[in-house]
Amino acid sequence: MNPLEGVRILDLTQVQSGPSCTQLLAWLGAEVIKIEEPGVGDRTRWEMANKDKIDSFYFLVLNSNKNSLTLNLKSSDGISILGKLLEISDVIVENYAPGRMDSFGIGKEYISTKYPHVVYASIKGFGNDGPNSGLKSYESVAQAAGGAMSTNGFSDGPPLFTSTGIGDSGSGLHCAIGILAALRERDLTGTAPTVDISMQDAVLNLLRIRFVETLSDGKPVKRTGNSVWGSPKQVFPCKPNGPNDYVTMIITGDAWESLLALSGNADLIGDTRYSTEKARNENADNVFDIISHWTNKHTKYEIMDTLSDLGIPCSAIKDTAELLNDEHLSKRQMVVNLNDSHRGKYKVIGCPIKVGNSKIDITAPPLLGENTEQILGELLGMESDKIKSLKKNGVI
Repeated sequence: MNPLEGVRILDLTQVQSGPSCTQLLAWLGAEVIKIEEPGVGDRTRWEMANKDKIDSFYFLVLNSNKNSLTLNLKSSDGISILGKLLEISDVIVENYAPGRMDSFGIGKEYISTKYPHVVYASIKGFGNDGPNSGLKSYESVAQAAGGAMSTNGFSDGPPLFTSTGIGDSGSGLHCAIGILAALRERDLTGTAPTVDISMQDAVLNLLRIRFVETLSDGKPVKRTGNSVWGSPKQVFPCKPNGPNDYVTMIITGDAWESLLALSGNADLIGDTRYSTEKARNENADNVFDIISHWTNKHTKYEIMDTLSDLGIPCSAIKDTAELLNDEHLSKRQMVVNLNDSHRGKYKVIGCPIKVGNSKIDITAPPLLGENTEQILGELLGMESDKIKSLKKNGVI
């Protein structure tokens, strides 16, 4: 049994923040019904597509283990069908622009009142209340508003965007946690609370460790590139000096003396310029020169193997292509192979959460509307003539 077996989720989300949330819950065993506009679907199906009439990897990486139901929420029949699904579901998740759900007549207050057993979860750029709640957001906006960009970059350059989706996928993770907590409360009280997630809040929460400095001195955190907490630079070049031929390491305790010995600088052991962490921080440029002169003679994986054997925390800087072929990640089912008749063979990222002995089988994302007739017929008991009529009228 998977942890969330028996939980049914109606997924009205698009792009990344909502789909990342519902995918995680689907991996853990929830039945996720992705509700999409007929003939259009989640826009990531075609954004950044590399093949004509084939769903893009933008869609594929965020929508495995789901079912797809096409439903026109602008029609009364569409809303009626959604209502019937709400009666037998546990959660509804949406990340529409502010006010959009109310325009359909299915806003938070309506659903919470008519379907008190259903957890209503929403992801917005700035949440559902507060002076900025009506503003729209995207990943870069969330990173700017949440403070992440201000701390990322070098001291002599502008704030930098980070490619990790801390605004979108970060809010998706927070939403998944909120849904699990809400389901727990519902099971205890009989009434489901709502879940209100802000992308700005999510970024701010992920950034909270960087507030230690500001809380201490009241000043904004300075951008320090690859130096953290006043440490020497932590990223060093390796041969053959390609764009990702680098290694990172943490130099603490006896690690410095080991590095001096490995790099042919044993004569510097005990040198007061480097013998303490404070001294090395004050001579960070010299420390970088000493280590990089050695790392440049070896590949990043040679350095990683050598330092790992000595118990020194380190890693090669792994690029995205390397990660897709990483033996460790494959063993942990973080990179899995999929194969379906429409798209062929490809790799996707697996579930990062392992719960007990439950086995998570990653299944291919659904084609647009692939499960519509099955859901309406088997789940709602709808006759085939009715389904044909709905299709003819553009409801599905």
